Amino acid sequence: MRPAIFPLLPDAGCLLLLLVSWLFNPTRSEITSLDSGNIDDILNNADVALVNFYADWCRFSQMLHPIFEEASNVIKEEYPDKNQVVFARVDCDQHSDIAQRYRISKYPTLKLFRNGMMMKREYRGQRSVTAIADYIRQQKSNPIREVQDLEEISSLDRSRRNIVGYFEQKDSDNYQTFERVANILHDDCVFLSAFGDISKAERFSGDNVIYKPPGENAPDMVYLGSLTNFDLIYAWTQDKCVPLVREITFENGEELTEEGLPFLILFHMKDDLESLEKFQQEVARQLISEKGTINFLHADCDKFRHPLLHIQKTPADCPVIAIDSFRHMYVFPDFSDLSVPGKLKQFVLDLHSGKLHREFHHGPDPTDVAPGQPIQDLASSPPESSFQKLAPSEHRYTLLREKDEL
Repeated sequence: MRPAIFPLLPDAGCLLLLLVSWLFNPTRSEITSLDSGNIDDILNNADVALVNFYADWCRFSQMLHPIFEEASNVIKEEYPDKNQVVFARVDCDQHSDIAQRYRISKYPTLKLFRNGMMMKREYRGQRSVTAIADYIRQQKSNPIREVQDLEEISSLDRSRRNIVGYFEQKDSDNYQTFERVANILHDDCVFLSAFGDISKAERFSGDNVIYKPPGENAPDMVYLGSLTNFDLIYAWTQDKCVPLVREITFENGEELTEEGLPFLILFHMKDDLESLEKFQQEVARQLISEKGTINFLHADCDKFRHPLLHIQKTPADCPVIAIDSFRHMYVFPDFSDLSVPGKLKQFVLDLHSGKLHREFHHGPDPTDVAPGQPIQDLASSPPESSFQKLAPSEHRYTLLREKDEL
């Protein structure tokens, strides 16, 4: 007896095909495409948005597309509300105005936004689904630690910058503003909060926010402005959390280099806090007006031996002050001259005027030569930039332009 054969009905066949297609090709996430007409509305209404600035012709952009989409799939399962997390993209060839607005200098660039505000630190981690998803989870975590006893405040890590908010209740406009600031600056400061009866002793004149700077004996600083004025409290907190003189490490070197400002660096031994304090004081005293033209940094002599060797120094010579312009490095003649009024500022001004560059190639400027002394044209070459090597790698990005500083 021949076995019966049941032909597959067309409708059943279509159903089976759709089922197989669904199993092997899971639904792909819709990445929001941004343009000048929708970008502000979409970003302003997103708690967190990760935006991929790309160009179709860039091979690194092409490699990132499927990873970015899959990471979006993973995150949307955890945060289904469309305004909780937005994954978006900008075709920079089609929308060059947006690329210029956000100073895109390489493809692909992943920038994080909170309620429409672009965060200073862009995503620079691994380009994998797991790493990007973990990054978003971290951004969605609560940046403020709630204390249950004021004794916790007395045992804070005083090597960190701490911002403590004391509030009558969590469901208040004051706390919402504080939370918004903490979401933006949590990489730079530790944020803590206390509520109700626990915080009562610190709320003698109402809700209160206090900055506890590094150092066991450093005095607290109280915020005196309106707690509902975001711009005021953000500016105050940023000033406290982001120091004038920042430490450069191998982890943040790419980020600092990409800011495009020359470096004024103090190389010091890790335990030499006295030299660091003197440098910080003189930068604040002499160079506060130059804040937007140069980055003030300090570096561990042991970790950054190579740049020191580049300027013919070793850790034994520390403390050493130098400028890296991303083309050349120039050494401040003598650390002991640091406190001479105007000496450090003149060193920076000589960089901006081109004098440091000229003198390395041609000897002292004529105006600096004593009367009657012959002017010599000394052929020399300053050491090449060492920190330029920490800039974004051409093996990871398509760089759009070269720097051309002195």
